[in-house]
Amino acid sequence: MEPLVHAPMLLQRIDGLRGKAPGAGRRPGLSAATLEVHVASGSVSAVEGRRAVLPLWYTSRSQKKPYVTWALHKPDASPFQILSYLDGVVKVEETYLKSRVSFLYPMLSHNLSVLINGTQEQDAGQYVCTVNVADDASGTGKNIGVINLTVLVPPAAPACRLHGSTAVGGNVTLSCASPKGKPLPAYQWQRAAPAAQVFFAPMQDSVKGTLKLTNLSTDMSGVYVCVAENRAGSAACNVTLAVLSGSNAAVVAGAVLGSLVGFGLLVFLGLQLRVYRRKKRDGQEEAANEIKEDAVPPKTLSWAKSAASDVASATSTLSSAAAPGARPKLAGARAPSDDGGGIAPPAAPAPPAANGTAGARDRRPEGPPRRRALPAGGLARMGAVAVMVPAQSQAGSLV
Repeated sequence: MEPLVHAPMLLQRIDGLRGKAPGAGRRPGLSAATLEVHVASGSVSAVEGRRAVLPLWYTSRSQKKPYVTWALHKPDASPFQILSYLDGVVKVEETYLKSRVSFLYPMLSHNLSVLINGTQEQDAGQYVCTVNVADDASGTGKNIGVINLTVLVPPAAPACRLHGSTAVGGNVTLSCASPKGKPLPAYQWQRAAPAAQVFFAPMQDSVKGTLKLTNLSTDMSGVYVCVAENRAGSAACNVTLAVLSGSNAAVVAGAVLGSLVGFGLLVFLGLQLRVYRRKKRDGQEEAANEIKEDAVPPKTLSWAKSAASDVASATSTLSSAAAPGARPKLAGARAPSDDGGGIAPPAAPAPPAANGTAGARDRRPEGPPRRRALPAGGLARMGAVAVMVPAQSQAGSLV
């Protein structure tokens, strides 16, 4: 690269040693006499992730600084400028290449090569360099250089799979595929040591990545390796083939079948248990609802609600119902019944008094029905005390 870059300058030095003016004795139209762009190679390949160099230089009679532009052309997009040099200033354009593109050498020389770091697959395309010098003319298209960049992508790790019956006498197909690679990788199958073996067509398809093995025998058991390879690199995967004899195949089939049946039984039992628990829970909820609907609220005894009021009523009744010479007793009280009932029927109202005064005093306004009188035993248990009230005559005097 370096001798090519400085070839024009070397010719000028040789002419100076010979005592000739630079370019003297040459025919017009030679590259040393006019502005011309030179390309070392019109096609450059680079591996993804590595650096790429686009080699280009120019020749001119002028000693003035050139005006240089680099642009990228893609089939599916409009051309855009990525790099320029004008009036001694290098400018990197605002593109996705800005942080990765630069001139390879300082602009003091005629070498205009471009360096791209960390090459990506999207960097591929046609790079066009245009050179103009103020006082030097060039032929048509002589001031333009074109370089095509191809980015190679190594294969990604492939996936190996086995299809078919591995029993003795069966047929299997081994497949291998890589999800990424540029250009598309080629596939090569081989059997690993100790029984190393390489396969070829028609057993192997290097494009599809398949290997067909027929009429299997136990000797064909082993590890099979697939290598995916292109110009950028390679990657590999492997699969183990275990050929089963008749007895072994029956054992394996029985084990698999038994496992499936056991798993099915476990699932069935689990479902049945779940259904049983759900039914039991629903039955308990229904029984609770029926109990709530049929339940009768408990009756509350009237005497338990207001004991003090009942005692006062009973005392008043004793006072008004006592007769001369009679043994004092509680009005309306009677012995408890044999059936254990503790609540006596209500007492009959007292007859009106002879005079209007007493009758008026004993008469009460009609209202809600009176509470039932408690038996004597119940009053005694509640702490009631019998009070003797003197009898009165019809005139109201004490007797």
